[in-house]
Amino acid sequence: MIKVTALEDAVSRPRRVAIGTFDGVHIGHRAVIEGADTVLTFDPHPLEVLHPAAAPKLLMPFGVKRDVLDGLGVEEMVVIGFNREFTRTTAEQFIEEILIDRLGAESVAVGENFRFGSKAQGTPEMLAARTEFETRIVPMVEQGGETVSSTRIRELVAAGEMAAARECLGVPFMIEGTVVTGDQRGRELGYPTANIVPDERLASPGRGVYAAFADGLPAAVNVGIRPTFESGRGMLIETYILDRKIDLYGKVLRVAFVERLRGEHKFDSAEELIEQMHLDVEKTRAVCGSFQRP
Repeated sequence: MIKVTALEDAVSRPRRVAIGTFDGVHIGHRAVIEGADTVLTFDPHPLEVLHPAAAPKLLMPFGVKRDVLDGLGVEEMVVIGFNREFTRTTAEQFIEEILIDRLGAESVAVGENFRFGSKAQGTPEMLAARTEFETRIVPMVEQGGETVSSTRIRELVAAGEMAAARECLGVPFMIEGTVVTGDQRGRELGYPTANIVPDERLASPGRGVYAAFADGLPAAVNVGIRPTFESGRGMLIETYILDRKIDLYGKVLRVAFVERLRGEHKFDSAEELIEQMHLDVEKTRAVCGSFQRP
């Protein structure tokens, strides 16, 4: 199990360190992380402190990122609490006080566009010039003729293009959240759902119905505002787990999106909606049954 350590609690030891924000831990990030036993990352996202208006919606909540890194074989995730005080750390201090003294880095891996230190004056070339550790500078990775980036993946997720997002991420796009009490509409229709209110700080799929896995179980998921019923409630992620009756209220549910089945639609009657929900469930069953996990 991966160990999560605040920077100030890290103990110096010989380390192979990969550095980056790694939002989404996509295939470009994985090329940097390959061979590392330690990931040095930042929380919150640096832009939330430096330029809050420009801060992106994150692709992964912290817990999902931790688990994905664990799956890659990373032994320790060292987290820098990014704040105004840290922004005054010079590039030289970052290298000497953090990488060498605090972590004991023997090797360091970064992406070619990585910048660090006050006013982003630190570069990969500055790292490569040091003799205390070896430096590996990883070029950008392409997928389908385009550079893989967190920005591109956010666009794919918002458009509901889950297969393309999955190719870039290396895993399905995932969200997690605490299940809240809904208006019981799904239960009345014969399809009880576990409802999550989307976190405004995180990326969410575009409105529609999706085939997905919820805590590993096949699920039909609606992302939207339920236009057939004028409930006045905002966006919800409503998850119907196939063939199971599970009480999830108050529990954290993780949903991995596989395929967008259709857009959100307002039906003329509850009967029409139920008929469509039955079709959605059967399509979900087929999609999840044939899905090959990465």
